This record gives sequence, C-alpha cells and structure tokens, in this order.
Amino acid sequence: MPRKKTLPDAEVLAAAHRLIHERGPEALTFEALSRATGLSASTLVQRFKSKAALKRAALLHAWDGLDARTAALSRDLPKTPEGAIALLVGLSGDYGDIEQYAEGLLVLREDLRDPQLRARGGAWKAALSAALDACFADTPGAPKGAGLLLATQWQGALLWWSFAPEGPVAGYVEASLRDFVGALIRN
Repeated sequence: MPRKKTLPDAEVLAAAHRLIHERGPEALTFEALSRATGLSASTLVQRFKSKAALKRAALLHAWDGLDARTAALSRDLPKTPEGAIALLVGLSGDYGDIEQYAEGLLVLREDLRDPQLRARGGAWKAALSAALDACFADTPGAPKGAGLLLATQWQGALLWWSFAPEGPVAGYVEASLRDFVGALIRN
C-alpha cells in the first residue's frame, strides 16, 4: 500500500498527541508517528525538524483545543454559579478513567518543563478564571476572584478523585464543586 503524501498539520499533531497520551511522551518518535499517520518518517522530519519541536507542536495544538473547548463551553452556558459548575464538569469529562488521568499527568509534566507550554497554561488559567468570574458577577455574596477559587477547587477535586477513583470523575467533581459553591456564597 502506498504511503500518504500529505496530511494536514492538525491531523498529524492530533495523532502525535494521542501517541503521547497512550504511551507516554518518550513514545513519540518520527517512526511511531509515521506508523500512526501513514506519512513517511522523513516527511515528518522535514516538517517538524526535531523530536522536541514535534512534541512542542503537538502539545501547543492540544492547548489550542483546550482553549477552544473552554471558550465554547463558556459561551454556551448560563452566566450563573450553575453555569460555572457545568463548565468545569464539562471539562472534566475529557479526563476519562484513572489510567487516562494518570497519563495526562505525564503530559502535564512536559508542559511544566517547557517555558512556552507553561505560558500557555498560565494563559488558560487566566481565561478560565475570567470565564468563571463572569458566572459569579451577579451573585450576591460571591467574593472577588471566585473564578480562580473555583478553578483551584476543581483541580484539587480532580487530584483527590485520582487517589480513590470510585465512579466517574465528572460526578465526583460536580459534587465537590456544588459543596464548594454552597460554602463560597453562603450569606
């Protein structure tokens, strides 16, 4: 069977990100990506130059996807505390089961090691916090910075769930966030 000659970058980078998630960051090689995409390894080397550049491009592409998902959920949900909870529960569904979550932590390690990727994480934190803040803007008793407080609780809930992953992560997160919002805006 002849090899494919072209494939859009978005498809190549999605395949690279899948490899990172499924087998760990070190499993991303030009040879493995060649098998996953049908493109020749030499074509991939010409396109991305180095394994480090390929990994960075795949992770930046993943950040682009998370930014788009966050914006879409934020746009489509009500600007209420319930909407804030729904936004974070919606993002939680991306984590899957405990094995997928654990693999995601390996990917996060790669983001933390690279200043450009770390900056993308900081930018996402700001965008997510702003979207969540908008959900509390008209809520009596909500403290300033409620969005970041809720996002921090969400990240903690994900971590605590991972130590005892009984049931779906989204259900655990939703219960935790409801308890937190109740305590946060209690008058």
